[in-house]
Amino acid sequence: MASYTISIVKMISKVGTPEKVNKLDDGPFYHGTRADLQVGDLLTAGFQSNYRPEVTMNHIYFTALVNGAGRERVYIVEPTGDFENDPNVTDKKFPGNPTRSYRSQEPLRIVDEVTDWKRLTPEELENWRSRLANIKGDIIN
Repeated sequence: MASYTISIVKMISKVGTPEKVNKLDDGPFYHGTRADLQVGDLLTAGFQSNYRPEVTMNHIYFTALVNGAGRERVYIVEPTGDFENDPNVTDKKFPGNPTRSYRSQEPLRIVDEVTDWKRLTPEELENWRSRLANIKGDIIN
């Protein structure tokens, strides 16, 4: 798996407000990463895909399910702009959005870190990796 690279942009000016964000879901929202982030940091798009390293991502991805965000660290995030259902897992693969997965071209602001989320067991993680390896088709970017 490609290394997970994430852009951290310190807030210099006001970026988006919750009142301006669309409301597909009220959250809270989560993003999983290896990065050690601080409250107020911004996550941005524009980096290599975790699943297809040849693809530069146009969006930053997040979920409303804390266990769906699982990586080494899970952060509570706040969208700073509009977001949409993640077409890689909604309608194309599952009717509707049962995974509550979203993406945005606008930054996500770190609100807090979640420390009590349930990590996948080694068996669950292996099953997840196997399913990812068998996914055919392009990333909808």
